[in-house]
Parts: sequence; C-alpha cells; structure tokens
Amino acid sequence: MAISAADVMKLRKATGAGMMDCKKALADAEGDFNRAVEIIREKGKAIANKRADREASEGVVLSKASADGKFGALVVVNCETDFVAKNEGFVSFAEKILDLAIENKVADIKALKAAELDGRSVIEHITEQTGVIGEKIDLSHYACICDENVVPYIHPGNKLATLVGFNKDTDVQVGRDVAMQVAAMAPVALDKSDCPQEVVDQELKIAKEKYRAEGKPEAMLDKIAQGALNKFFKDNTLLNQTFVKDGKISVRDYLSQTDKSLAVTGFKRFTLNA
Repeated sequence: MAISAADVMKLRKATGAGMMDCKKALADAEGDFNRAVEIIREKGKAIANKRADREASEGVVLSKASADGKFGALVVVNCETDFVAKNEGFVSFAEKILDLAIENKVADIKALKAAELDGRSVIEHITEQTGVIGEKIDLSHYACICDENVVPYIHPGNKLATLVGFNKDTDVQVGRDVAMQVAAMAPVALDKSDCPQEVVDQELKIAKEKYRAEGKPEAMLDKIAQGALNKFFKDNTLLNQTFVKDGKISVRDYLSQTDKSLAVTGFKRFTLNA
C-alpha cells in the first residue's frame, strides 16, 4: 500500500526513528499508525537486548536548576560512541530527562527511570532510543540538591557537570565561581569534618607507610602523618582548597569576603573523563 510522506513524518515525530525505519514500519503495519509505533518499539527492545553487554562509556553529563533556584539535578545519559554523544537529538533526549527530574523534584535514579515522560516511563524511552540510534543507551547516574539556592555548571563538551547548594541566594558570579571550582579541583568533601572516615584512615596509612619507608623514626610517624593529612584536607576539601581565581585565598575566604553569612551546604560532581 502507498505510504504518505505525512504519515511517515507523523511517525518520525512520535518515535524519533529514521525516515526509512518509519516508512518500513508503516508498510509492515499496513498503514496502522499505532501498530507502526509498536513495531518501532519492539525493534528498540530487540536491539537493546542484543547490545545489553556492550560498554556505554560515552554520553553527556548535564546539570540544571529549577526556575526558583531551589532544586537542582544532574544526569548522566550514556551511549557507546562520541559521535552519538554529540548528536543534537541525543543531547535533546538527555535534556528532556533532566527537565522531567527538575519538574518533579525526583529524589533518586530509580524514581527517575520510573517517572512518566510523554505517557511512558523514562526507561521505556531509553529502550526505544536504543532502537532508534542503534547503540546501547543508559541512564547511569543521577544526583540532586534541594536548598535555598542551587547553582549548576556544565563544562563545555557536556562531559563534566556540577551542582552546588548554598544556604541563601547569592550573586550569580559567586555561585558560578564555586561551581567551576568544584569542576576544576574535584574536591572529595566539603570540609574536614565531612571527609569520610575511611578516606581519612587510608590517607594516614599511606603517609605512615611512605615516611616509614623513608626511615623516619617510628615515634614520629603519627605526627608526620597528621601533617600529611592536613595537606590532603587543604588540597581536597572544597572550603579549604586554594581558590582557583585567586591563589592567595581559600574558597572559604572567598565566600567570607563576599558575604560572611554565605555558606556552601553541599555539592555534586560527575565526569565521564575520570
């Protein structure tokens, strides 16, 4: 039967599938639009099953805040190749998932995968996109912050993004500076007291082993290791790091100089280049 260009375009708009795939699906469905949609979705499931064991290490990392600035989310949507990761349609798909998360203030990745987007769950859309694109697609990471002010930052290239929460509204540039600091310096914690105990114990162990191997007296190892730990805190906790835009002050100093009551309450960071 003859398949009209209008029907093909309608199916393409509904599914995101290519022109030839849409034309074939309509032909196989004998012009039944709903059946054609199902054919394309079934194709997506079949391709997803075939590619389940493939490595999807490319993709995009995106972050965004709500219009009122009180909720921010970060998503990682993966694919197999950088070519697809740079595709406008793929980036747009990831942005839709991010917008859905923000609109519904989604709490975790399980809830996001189950959330409804255009009448179907996010995970169903991901399966469909696998069929459309022909690569394994995965929503692998999700994080969010809810606070008085949340500032997002996406590094050019969509491979690295951050979120920073503040206790109050802050100057746009200040928020961006701190979000970029998190991106550039990859802190492991906000402050000394927030550093996981296992990280502290490991750093002390490494320092002791290092200085023991250098022949330092056993009685001095605890003190020397504590000094090394303090250096670790300075380099790896956000508030104690040297501020990248002014090497003479710390991030804590920068915030204090801006507004003594301004405080960072938390941050999220993810990169595909780790």
